[in-house]
Amino acid sequence: MSTPKRKPGRPSKFTPQILAEICERLSNGEPMAQICRDDGMPGLRTVYDWMDAMPDVSAQIARAREQGFDAIAVDALRIADDGINDKQVDADGRVVVDHDVVQRSKLRVETRLKLLAKWDPKRYGDRQQVEHSGKIGLEDLVASASREAGDA
Repeated sequence: MSTPKRKPGRPSKFTPQILAEICERLSNGEPMAQICRDDGMPGLRTVYDWMDAMPDVSAQIARAREQGFDAIAVDALRIADDGINDKQVDADGRVVVDHDVVQRSKLRVETRLKLLAKWDPKRYGDRQQVEHSGKIGLEDLVASASREAGDA
């Protein structure tokens, strides 16, 4: 079985400079897979190997990802607040809503929010709370078990 060929320009040796660039780009909201596809960047598997081997690298990348998630959230707000292209002037000179632009903006915001909820559910996911009302005593459980045993 042959070993897979590496793409030219894809470093496998760790350097602080490469880590700094990865963290900078992550903190701006760029996904790791996209970063690792660029020339001069290590492969995704290589970065994960670094994270497994060096806890400080893993911690730096985790911090950069959190900052990146916040950058994506800010971007979603910017898109939602930007209505500059939502209206156009038609051939008759009337101002009309461009529904395609509005829907595209909505899709862009929803996509970012869904990704944030998946990537960081504690901070960006929907809160789910389970409430229980009433009470069940031990006697109720024993009586229920006795009835089920009698039905069998």
